[in-house]
Amino acid sequence: MSRCVLITGATGGIGGALARGYAAPGVTLILHGRKADRLAELAAQCEQRGARVLTQTLDVRDRATLVEWLRAMSEAEAPDLVIVNAGVNTNIGADGRGEPWDEVEALIEVNVLAAMATVDAVLPAMRARGHGQIALISSLAAWFGLPVTPSYCASKAALKAYGEALRGWLAPEGIRVNVVMPGYVDSPMCRAMPGPKPFLWLPERAARTIRRRLARNSARITFPFPLDWGTWWLTVLPAAISTRIVGWIGYRD
Repeated sequence: MSRCVLITGATGGIGGALARGYAAPGVTLILHGRKADRLAELAAQCEQRGARVLTQTLDVRDRATLVEWLRAMSEAEAPDLVIVNAGVNTNIGADGRGEPWDEVEALIEVNVLAAMATVDAVLPAMRARGHGQIALISSLAAWFGLPVTPSYCASKAALKAYGEALRGWLAPEGIRVNVVMPGYVDSPMCRAMPGPKPFLWLPERAARTIRRRLARNSARITFPFPLDWGTWWLTVLPAAISTRIVGWIGYRD
């Protein structure tokens, strides 16, 4: 059982459910979120469950400040599980005019660069200790790009490949790296995404699955099975056929 868990993006649907799931006596939670009021509410909920809670509200796009905070936490608290969960989304719009470039830049900064900076900041302390675990929250959207959210899909594919590479590199040093690829999990960000949302899960169900499979050190944590199976096939079929399929399903402008 992890005794110190650090979660970025803890005020999101999955992040909040994970924080509450890990909260228990003897556990320290280090929670990051963008909204101070929601973060304070989450911290209070976790403290009621017996956890010791530390919070931080910095903007992960400020990578210098992010790295400074993470290194300080790694030295002072030695988190044995770091869940890289902070993320944003954008889409091509109802009229299909395209993703606003400023939103694309912000998305890449949060979903990719800040995620990699988080790993880079916490990794030296884990390597020095010879143990630790890092979970990267990707998405089933990493299997095949959806035409309504191209930048989001690209960012999650980047995290998938990055996490898989890290796992192979760091396993001999006793550091576990896991790639989490959820389907649709109910949250404000999920509800804002265009297109159908089959097999929608509640955050609590997603968090239970993630926690259980992180404890087993599953290399790739995907759910729900029907959506995972279907999206995996999109990578196997010829791209022309897969593109037609996602259009038939309803992922079009």
